[in-house]
Amino acid sequence: MTVWIHRRPEAEVIAETAGATGPLAGLRLAVKDNVDVAGVPTTAGCPDYAYLPDQDAAVVAALRAAGAVVAGKTNLDQFATGLVGTRSPYGAVENALRPEYISGGSSSGSAVAVARGEADIAIGTDTAGSGRVPAALHGLVGIKPTIGVVSTDGVVPACRSYDCVTIFAADLVLANRAMGVMAAGAPHRPWPADTRLAAPPAPVVAVFNALPDLDPLWHSAFERTVAALRESGATIVEIDPEPFLAAAKLLYNGALVAERYAAVGDFVDAHPDSTDPTVRSIIRAARTIPAHRLVTDLAELERLRTLAMASLAGADALLTPTAPTHPTLAEVAADPIGVNSRIGTYTNFCNLFDMCAVAVPAGTAGDSPFGVTVLARAFEDAVAYDIATLIAAAPNSSTAVPNPLGPNSHEASAPATESAPLEDPAWPLRVAPHLDLIVFGAHLRGQPLEHQLTTLGARWAGEVHTSPNYRLAALTTIPPKPAVTRLPEGTPGATITAERWLLSPAALGHFLANLPTPMQLGSIELSDGTWRPGFSCTGAAAESAKDLSEYPGWKAALAADAVG
Repeated sequence: MTVWIHRRPEAEVIAETAGATGPLAGLRLAVKDNVDVAGVPTTAGCPDYAYLPDQDAAVVAALRAAGAVVAGKTNLDQFATGLVGTRSPYGAVENALRPEYISGGSSSGSAVAVARGEADIAIGTDTAGSGRVPAALHGLVGIKPTIGVVSTDGVVPACRSYDCVTIFAADLVLANRAMGVMAAGAPHRPWPADTRLAAPPAPVVAVFNALPDLDPLWHSAFERTVAALRESGATIVEIDPEPFLAAAKLLYNGALVAERYAAVGDFVDAHPDSTDPTVRSIIRAARTIPAHRLVTDLAELERLRTLAMASLAGADALLTPTAPTHPTLAEVAADPIGVNSRIGTYTNFCNLFDMCAVAVPAGTAGDSPFGVTVLARAFEDAVAYDIATLIAAAPNSSTAVPNPLGPNSHEASAPATESAPLEDPAWPLRVAPHLDLIVFGAHLRGQPLEHQLTTLGARWAGEVHTSPNYRLAALTTIPPKPAVTRLPEGTPGATITAERWLLSPAALGHFLANLPTPMQLGSIELSDGTWRPGFSCTGAAAESAKDLSEYPGWKAALAADAVG
């Protein structure tokens, strides 16, 4: 198979993994060969284009610093132009599971390296679906972040305005961890202060009311996935696919393809015999597109985006099949442009609309792996991740992720304590701005005011305990609320059980602005000696409240029928 363009000797990789340290220690990393690795030629799938970088791309440097070990550079559709994995002078990359079928592209070698167990994680890129389609065709996870929050420094551009660096892994937990490392490396686009940090406990998920070009077996598989998501507590709503699919066609059939010519057009013109015929025809066709057509298509794209986002109003995410079918290598050879266009039906619009996406396996369709993609608005990567975990946890998923704490926890590891951060939160939590909030009563999970947090996109981060310096009492409010006050030094107090939530700065500000008296926000001392923002109560109100300090927390007092 033609998976690797440059592969390091196995003995070197093994020796390096043995001494690796960090959160990704010893994991073998495959790098798509349009992404720089210091001292290794970058070809972008074209030998005559090759250059020798003297430093790693930002994402490679971040993963290496976290302990990942580069195993080599992988094959791709030349200049990342294609979704089929066949447009390379190094040879077509066969599917790892069904060799007569395509691998998907353009990140073909990266996906196959992981699927064959030759790498644990792999870097891909995604402009039109290159980090999602190969994942779906191999039963892998592919995370495509919001444009610009993961650095593209050291990446050969395809369409600079829409390019993203992505990650492949066999399961969602590992993909999430690696993406968090890449995003923390050098974000180029700041996160908004009102970023939602979690999906709600019962998310609303949109699906298209028509699915053109979808293979009948794949249609049945998609319906099973939607039914399982509904059973997990999601509400499913149907929307019109037309603005999404119309935008998808603009990427190659309109003037937006001029960006591909801007990226490598001069090289293609100067070296026509060095380039794949299909790639060459696509890039050179953009050479004579007049500027006014690009302006017109950008305006049309904005019109379609407005319509599409309006149709998603009230929904937390959009769920689509990742690919509509799985073509054979022979089918692509017979119709390279037409088959490629069909493969991008449900992926091309994503980056054009500035959406984030998580592609996850969802069982099989006949003999083929079947995958779906959860798409969310820009910067709502945590929302897409959370909903993807619901799909990954479904019985028909080939990469089941246990989620014992419910749909608003989504942590693969044990709940956080006050002395340690969340071990593996949704990856945006590593880079998106957020603040703590310690809650004691009606805002606890399962209590009447929890929705005030979840509707603001707050994320539950585990149970915590105060230092032994507090008093717990019950206010006569509707619903009843706890009055938590700190006692003077030297006065015997109690340790109170609470919960830690994470909110964006804007969400916490909104919450504070609507906080009713006598509640107030102050600093709460936790049992590990740290101080975090949390609920307390004015002393005057607490004095007349019923003392509940004999109980370890509000839920225990409720269970004992002591409140009221």
